[in-house]
Amino acid sequence: MSLIDVKRIFGKNTVPNWIIFPRWEKVSWLNQELKRIWPYVDQAASLLLKTILEPTLEQYKPASISALKFEKFTLGTVAPHFAGIRFVKASKGEIILELSLQWDGNPNVVLTVEPIAGVSLPVQVKDAAFTGKFRLMFKPLVDEIPGFGAVVYSLQEIEKFDFRLKIVGSEVTSFPGLDGVLEDTIKAAVEDSMLWPCRKIIPIIPGDYSDLELRVVGILEVKVVQAKELKNKDLLGKSDPFAKLYIRKVADRVKKTKTINNDTDPIWNEHFKFEVEDLASQRLIIEVYDDEGLQLPQLIGSTSRELKDLKPEAYEDLWIPIYKESKKTQARTVRGEVHLELIYHSLDEDFLVNQSLPSMAPTSMPLTSVEKIITSNMNSVKQSPYKSLMREGAVIRGILQVTVLRGENLTATDFNQQCDAYVVLRMKKSDARKITKVIPKNLNPEWNQHFDFMVEDALHDMLLVDIFDHDTFTEKRLGKCALTLTRVLREGDYEASVQLLGGQSGQIFLRLKWLPPLPPDLQYL
Repeated sequence: MSLIDVKRIFGKNTVPNWIIFPRWEKVSWLNQELKRIWPYVDQAASLLLKTILEPTLEQYKPASISALKFEKFTLGTVAPHFAGIRFVKASKGEIILELSLQWDGNPNVVLTVEPIAGVSLPVQVKDAAFTGKFRLMFKPLVDEIPGFGAVVYSLQEIEKFDFRLKIVGSEVTSFPGLDGVLEDTIKAAVEDSMLWPCRKIIPIIPGDYSDLELRVVGILEVKVVQAKELKNKDLLGKSDPFAKLYIRKVADRVKKTKTINNDTDPIWNEHFKFEVEDLASQRLIIEVYDDEGLQLPQLIGSTSRELKDLKPEAYEDLWIPIYKESKKTQARTVRGEVHLELIYHSLDEDFLVNQSLPSMAPTSMPLTSVEKIITSNMNSVKQSPYKSLMREGAVIRGILQVTVLRGENLTATDFNQQCDAYVVLRMKKSDARKITKVIPKNLNPEWNQHFDFMVEDALHDMLLVDIFDHDTFTEKRLGKCALTLTRVLREGDYEASVQLLGGQSGQIFLRLKWLPPLPPDLQYL
């Protein structure tokens, strides 16, 4: 039979991985042996899981609960089923296996829930169902038996994780909201303590295996600039959006922007830092919500960005669509876009050793004292200013020079299918404004006007650009855009071509240049 025939008979979601993907090998022998020894494995695995999960549950417990502890914890009499096994491409000196695991178990797990006010509740976990991939890493490889020094294990992927909660002697639905809170807490605890890059190390041969421990390999800096065309969730008015970002959904690692009221094109311009433990497999998750005040926020949409393609110290400016997935049809619909700036700082020792600072061009002429001051000041700016964000409270001051070059394909507003366009520039923090001249009857106006702005905090400021159609009686906005100063700080000088938001069409072309302030020694020369 072909794979299509197999899927037609068994159903697409029940075909084992070793049939769908030839690289997965069947492991019937392993399942047979596991059934025989399961009573012993259950004792060891139950004790291990309880030890791992209980501290994490305590960390994730909601504010309304004072304590979460396991009263009973056994995995039951049903052994997991391995659907397939495969080798994973690994580095020299290690072997990595992945096992596709399915488990429809009958665990005997009872949680004691102690609320802030009230009596303790025994909550039973029933009808557990799990499907995912389990990873084993054998490292380092050695000459003596069994051939490896330690085993590292973790969950590589969770495809399905369902269970039912029941209060012993009652129904959990008798306590509104409790089942949802506990379910989220349990799932978050499992993911945070067991999902890769979290791992557990079992030494086989005595030795130092500290290099296998989970460690930070880099810092990801994210600036959440803005969003556009968000799906409105409110019947009256517009949504009040905010964004959540995380790499690992640990309570103190989830970052949140401020809420922008009544706006489907919000501007946040907020900066966050995230620790990266495994660049190859981790990803940045972005979720955009509508703030509902006292009620739970509603998810507008979410998206993610894989980290494996990030280059150290490279600046990335991108718009990413956000999606909302239907639970019934599994179809995804676009609910808007979010604008991010990313910079990844590697903490890898080999990368740091190979980095070299830029040097001045050689010259045979000695520098004067004034030239030495200027050179020292400019060298401090040439080094990536964005790195200064690693210091809390970093401030960069200077002069932003903006040249408004031209516009293209602006929206026609007059009866003669033309517009009389002018541009308003505004710094977001200081509210300093500059206005260009009006270019009459032209959808592709050229201004070529130059303006200077004194900027006190370049890392957190923005240039806001609005294009209006000049009219004797009314002023109509043709479009708008917002630019952070990240790129001009890094490059010093660049030309920007920006699509206008809020209008039917149009682009604006700007040139931005950054000048550091004169050092105090030169200000009065």
